[in-house]
Amino acid sequence: MIRVAILDDQYIVLNGIQQMLAGNTAVHLSGMFRSKAELMEGLAAAAPDVLLLDIRMPDEDGISIAEWLSEAWPRIKVLALTNFDTTQYVTKMMQAGVKGYLLKNTDHNTLVDAIRCVYRDEQYIEPGLKEQIINESLQLKKLKGHIPSLTRREKEILRLIVKEHASSKEIADKLYLSLRTVESHRYHLFQKLDVKNVTGLVAKALEMGLPLG
Repeated sequence: MIRVAILDDQYIVLNGIQQMLAGNTAVHLSGMFRSKAELMEGLAAAAPDVLLLDIRMPDEDGISIAEWLSEAWPRIKVLALTNFDTTQYVTKMMQAGVKGYLLKNTDHNTLVDAIRCVYRDEQYIEPGLKEQIINESLQLKKLKGHIPSLTRREKEILRLIVKEHASSKEIADKLYLSLRTVESHRYHLFQKLDVKNVTGLVAKALEMGLPLG
C-alpha cells in the first residue's frame, strides 16, 4: 500500500482528497498538513511515500518546499497538485525535484494513477500540459533548426545594429567600410532572417538567440 500525505492550506482541498481516497485499498492517507511548519513537525510520523504538494502556500511557495524536500527527504516522491495550468510552473516544479504535476480538478482514477506513477519513480504530467510542453519543445527545435548561417561580417554588423542601434553610416565609419557595402550586408541580413526592417531584424535576432560576436 502506498502511503500518501497532503500539504495544502485549504480545508476544502484536504477534505476533498481525503474523501476521494477513502476506501481505496492501494493508497493510504497517512497525513494532512496546512503549512510547512506542520509538515516539518509531522512528516516523520506520517512517513509518506508520496506527498501531494500545493504550489501556493501562505508561509512559503511550493517550489521552495519541493527543493527542501528533495534535500531533506529524498525518498519521498512529490506530486504537485495545483490550479496553475501553465507549462512555466511545470518546468519550475520539475527543476525543484517534483516527480509529477496534476491539476486539482482531477478525478479519482487519475489521481490514483498519478500517485502510483510517481511512487514507481516515473514522471507524471497532466496530459493537457504535457501536450503543451511537447508542442513548445517542437516549436523551439523548429526555430533553432532554421537559424541562418551568417558570415563573420554579417554577425559583426548585426551586433552593432542590435546592441548599439547603429545606423548604416555609423557602422560604415566604425568598420571602415563603404556605405554601399554596409547596405548590401543589411539587405542580406533582411533576406536571411526574413524581415522587412531594422525593428524586425532586432526582434528576430533576439528571438532566435543568434550569435552576435
